[in-house]
Amino acid sequence: MQISTRFTMAVHVLVAIGHFEGQRATSTFLAKSVNANPVVIRRIMGQLKEAELIVVEMGLGGATLARPASEITLLDVYRAVESTEEHLFHFHEGSNTECPVGRNIHAVLDDELDTAQRALEDRLAQTTLADLLARTDALVAQQAQE
Repeated sequence: MQISTRFTMAVHVLVAIGHFEGQRATSTFLAKSVNANPVVIRRIMGQLKEAELIVVEMGLGGATLARPASEITLLDVYRAVESTEEHLFHFHEGSNTECPVGRNIHAVLDDELDTAQRALEDRLAQTTLADLLARTDALVAQQAQE
């Protein structure tokens, strides 16, 4: 299973909102940074707003972070924009119970998939938006010196 581009686009949007703090972060402005259609960005912003990661002022107000960047993790973003299904890996249905593999594949694979999902979620929980903003600022400063 592949995580959709909504996740990386949502992270991009949040980093841009944080980086350009004090400027109006409208969907049109953010769409230019992401190089995406503003409608797509508005949809993502709606999900981020619903998850209480951003506050959006209607009209030309734009978006701001709903809480400090140090309190927003990649796991928060992932949960805001990706499927609300409980499991990352969707197991195929209807294995042949007459087959020894089909009858036992869940018992063999379920723990592995759950462990992989926990590892992903644990890693995403370790990185905050503040971490990404610091890395972005360092790269911008380095590029300015070149």
